[in-house]
Amino acid sequence: MPIKIQADLPARQILENENIFVMDETRASHQDIRPIQIVILNLMPLKEETELQLLRSLSNTPLQVDVTFLHVCSHESKNTSTSHLNKFYVTFNDIKDQEFDGLIITGAPVEQMPFEEVDYWEELTQIMDWSKKNVTSTMYLCWAAQAGLYYHFGIQKRPLEKKMFGLFWHKVENRKYPLVRGFDDLFLAPHSRHTESPREEIAACEDLIILAESEEAGVFLAMTKDGRQIFVMGHPEYDRVTLDGEYKRDMGKGLPIEQPKNYYPENNSDARPMLMWRAHANNLYTNWLNYYVYQITPYSLNKKSL
Repeated sequence: MPIKIQADLPARQILENENIFVMDETRASHQDIRPIQIVILNLMPLKEETELQLLRSLSNTPLQVDVTFLHVCSHESKNTSTSHLNKFYVTFNDIKDQEFDGLIITGAPVEQMPFEEVDYWEELTQIMDWSKKNVTSTMYLCWAAQAGLYYHFGIQKRPLEKKMFGLFWHKVENRKYPLVRGFDDLFLAPHSRHTESPREEIAACEDLIILAESEEAGVFLAMTKDGRQIFVMGHPEYDRVTLDGEYKRDMGKGLPIEQPKNYYPENNSDARPMLMWRAHANNLYTNWLNYYVYQITPYSLNKKSL
């Protein structure tokens, strides 16, 4: 089944060229089913790039997924045009009286700042509070995962000696939970961050379960026992060349950056990077939509009792 987006969203043509089934509002209105309603709070600076990555990730499911893009009002985007935001995004005030099946909160390049100094922190906490009663399951990505663990469970992030950057091997730790159903024992996933949420504090929290982690990169996947909150410490949605773009951007700025690990063939940054994490990334999003959204959410969203 397709993902439903606005007919003129720029990502649509790219998705259709990749044979991903995309449906616009007109066709969706004739479908006699109740689609899954997903809202994406996009905090990344390159919003159109992140839109495309997440829409790809959500497309591998038999469910019809209606996507709403959300942006914060308390921060002025410098990399996405106002016209794009006005046309394709809503604000929290627009949806705060609505209910959704799922929410995705993306990462953001603010990890080296204290949480409370981020200009949209107060607005983000309002959205996180709202999600506890108005969303069936929320997925937090990278910095948002650290922010969610801090806000909900008091787990403070800590700085790393150097940036965790590249592809890292992870081990599935708890197979009884369907979020990791179909995962191999070991799998690769991208990371790009300067901070981490301490493994020992996550493990000590009685409300949380660690599902996958890395000896080198730490916890990758954790969740609350009821599945209402999913914390993903990396960027499984990244495209083949996302890490390449970040590396060459930082090199061009003269920033201290090492090559992304396990990424370039023979560590040659001029070579085409190998795409070695997409299958598990797709599996993660499909499992989330199926087991923690679709099979939990009520048929009528306005009759939810969470």
